[in-house]
Amino acid sequence: MIKKLFTLLFCLSFGGVGTWSQELRFEDLSLEEKLGQTLTVFVDVDSAEIFRPVIESGKVGGVLIQWGNYSLAQTKQLIDKLQSWAAKSPHKIPLLISIDYEGGTVYTPITLGFDYLPTNMMLSASGDEEGAATIAYLAGLELKRTGVHINFSPVLDVNSNPHNPIIGVRSFGSDPANVTKMGISLMNGFKAAGIVSVVKHFPGHGDTSVDSHYQVPIVKASYQDLEKTHIAPFAQAVKHGVQGVMTSHIIYPALDNKNIATFSKPIVQDLLKEQLGYKGLVVTDSLDMKAATQFCTIANCAVRALNTGSDMILLGRYIKPQTTFANIYKNISANAKSIARVNEAAEKIFNLKKELGLLDGSSAMPPPIDKAYREELEKMSNRAVTLVRDRVKLLPFNPEVLRGKKPTVCAIFFSPSRFADQLPNFTKPFMEKGWDVRGYNAALTPKAVDAKRAKECAEGADLLVVTSLQWADKTNINQKNTIQALFKENPRNVFISTMSPYDIANYPAANTVLATYGLNRYVLQAAADIILGNLQPQGKLPVSLPVTQ
Repeated sequence: MIKKLFTLLFCLSFGGVGTWSQELRFEDLSLEEKLGQTLTVFVDVDSAEIFRPVIESGKVGGVLIQWGNYSLAQTKQLIDKLQSWAAKSPHKIPLLISIDYEGGTVYTPITLGFDYLPTNMMLSASGDEEGAATIAYLAGLELKRTGVHINFSPVLDVNSNPHNPIIGVRSFGSDPANVTKMGISLMNGFKAAGIVSVVKHFPGHGDTSVDSHYQVPIVKASYQDLEKTHIAPFAQAVKHGVQGVMTSHIIYPALDNKNIATFSKPIVQDLLKEQLGYKGLVVTDSLDMKAATQFCTIANCAVRALNTGSDMILLGRYIKPQTTFANIYKNISANAKSIARVNEAAEKIFNLKKELGLLDGSSAMPPPIDKAYREELEKMSNRAVTLVRDRVKLLPFNPEVLRGKKPTVCAIFFSPSRFADQLPNFTKPFMEKGWDVRGYNAALTPKAVDAKRAKECAEGADLLVVTSLQWADKTNINQKNTIQALFKENPRNVFISTMSPYDIANYPAANTVLATYGLNRYVLQAAADIILGNLQPQGKLPVSLPVTQ
């Protein structure tokens, strides 16, 4: 059935003819326009106007749409506006529209109007490759309907370091084989929808202990460990025809002891292109990150990345467009080797635009898929929730132990307010079974008033359910202390880790533990159904934890 759906929607997504149509050869472009094709700027609703001059003059070839609290209609309006500016450029070449749509910490339910995308770790816990591909396929169709061409996903980093501050649930887990399997499923799903996947962050960001947005990580793994653990998923993605690979801003002494990967010829040229045989688009991570700007200005970093072998340069959000372009062009145009490199990179991007139907108007919009997507998301959420441990055999909770008394549950959440509309689905199964329900959504970093209200909720409840939310490795001490106090207040409790499962190690006293790897209405309802015995837990931990029994 899934294969039939794929075939039908694939045909629909590529049928028809649009309005873009012109005879254009790559050779017709000036050096300025060719350079522009390699440059991608970061844009949101508020900042778009400052990029209008460089887009209309053909000095920018792509845009990365930044997350913001606006609707799908506003996102579509923004993309249409950007493309209308590109239509005024000398050769009227449409922009490549990119997005970071990977779930988890790089997504919230109210940004850009797109539906909730499960975290990679949640998908991995489900163990359902076909379901993951279907999720990516259906999500990809919605991206395509909005005018997006490239998704910087999936993350193929193997999260081998539990203290990684930036990857966490963005990874499929700590097993390279599982990361490979699930990553290729997502990659194929997006590709079937007509979306270009850019896998990241080559040759692997999973063993870092600092965040490359702020510092230069150094991964001291041996060449053998890098090859076996971290490079392996990327090597398989190349074999499966991935169209884009993003480099990391990390130093790997076993490969190059001087340069971050983005500026490393041994990594980009020797390893990725020659050893792995990769012929597709090489994309930089954002050049406004401290791990890059520590070595050069953004303009000089762009030149350095191009000369190293990157094809698509992500300039970041903190630039002055005209000045940045002028500085890049000045350095490129003075060097014959740099000009040759720009020609090579720009032609790849030009050919990709041709392949996507942007130059002849052959790209068409697929049909709406909202219902199908939500049904698949619910199915995957049900399969992902993991019973990590149940030392006292509390689950499924049997109200009969209360001797006929109407049971009361207190559910305390520690989460950002943007998830508030997802939380009521947790209490729904309890209400349907006639329970009295109390609930409190405390601040992510709780204050004294949060601790007081949470304690009042927990007092006298027949069952206490407490959730934590930790983005990556950094423990929220206030949250931890408040949760531990609640366990003492009510020993009949269930603890739910709603984001990074590594935070379970902070609560060794928790006897009954569930993990959801993300926060959406379906996964919360699944957790409640598992507690009540309406659903059997099916998820498997994608990472190793210090305390699981």
